[in-house]
Amino acid sequence: MRFQYSTTSPAQNEFDSLPRLPLLLRRETQSIEVVGLVDSGATVNVLPYEVGLDLGGIWDDRRAIIQLAGNLSSQSAMPFSAIVYIGDFLPTELVFAWVRSPNAPLILGQTNFFLEFDVCFYRSKSEFEINLKS
Repeated sequence: MRFQYSTTSPAQNEFDSLPRLPLLLRRETQSIEVVGLVDSGATVNVLPYEVGLDLGGIWDDRRAIIQLAGNLSSQSAMPFSAIVYIGDFLPTELVFAWVRSPNAPLILGQTNFFLEFDVCFYRSKSEFEINLKS
């Protein structure tokens, strides 16, 4: 499946476009449509606090054992899993570092988005392609 790079605001131009992927996350009886940044430089998937709450998660500081790097290095994070639905692909379980930050983006990183999907970036065309792992 191919997707267009996109922006988060009409005020942005094409140079602000990034590989953002619309998807549905489901956990037990809760589901939410979100857009995630496909980031090959991110070590882990990151789930924003509000999305985790919408999926029925309950924050527990004792389980916040994941140490993040980069812009989120000061944030504590806890493990969180959900089923992802992307287009016509089979549902796939993703594991996230759920951060207690109101401004954290949803990031699809090496563990485990890139372990479950093959991704090709076509920056010159502002497109990216996702396939189930081969």
